Amino acid sequence: MTELDVLRVFCGPDGAGGNALGVVRDGAALPGAAERTALAAELGFSETVFLDDAARGTVDIHTPSGRLPFAGHPLVGLAWLLRSLGRPPRTLRPAAGEVEVRFEGGLTWVCGRPEWVTARTTRQHASAAEVDALPAPPPGEGWLYAWAWQDEAAGVVRARAFPRRGDSVVEDEATGAAAMLLTHERGRPLDIRQGAGSQILTRTYPDGTIAVGGRVRLDTP
Repeated sequence: MTELDVLRVFCGPDGAGGNALGVVRDGAALPGAAERTALAAELGFSETVFLDDAARGTVDIHTPSGRLPFAGHPLVGLAWLLRSLGRPPRTLRPAAGEVEVRFEGGLTWVCGRPEWVTARTTRQHASAAEVDALPAPPPGEGWLYAWAWQDEAAGVVRARAFPRRGDSVVEDEATGAAAMLLTHERGRPLDIRQGAGSQILTRTYPDGTIAVGGRVRLDTP
């Protein structure tokens, strides 16, 4: 039996919400891509992350239907877990490239590039209530990030995410990569309130990189 940690990533200030994440700390226990995707499908989380080299921070991210070069919530979650074990990483290395990790109080941040985000569409709605009223999933094909300003002056966004890729994930509770893409498009830091109670914070930097950050909690005994 593969040893697994389950976390909730991008929790709200009250500890609610957060996107479930499976973490396999011993990636060598499941070396094959097909085996990894099969485990991700069995778990049914939006992503499961495999730590292949703890010293270098090399990781492999899988959805229930395939592999991702980059995703925010697995990297934030893994960084938090390693810190809780007394091994805080400075860098993680998914397939897309080198990701800087930062810790600030109760927040864990990872910094990446918007061009690493796999194809998805952001769609602005007139109000947060309009976003809340969307069916899960909305009609159509392809990855959709539906959003509206909740407080534009303060940079607060209401969002919901729909992968629409044919696997078990109908709605994604909290998505760091989509938050990064939206931040790039708006050109400003955001405070994103997503799903049923999650919060994703973002920052922009002059070199074009974007950081996504949030709170994490352990979801296993």
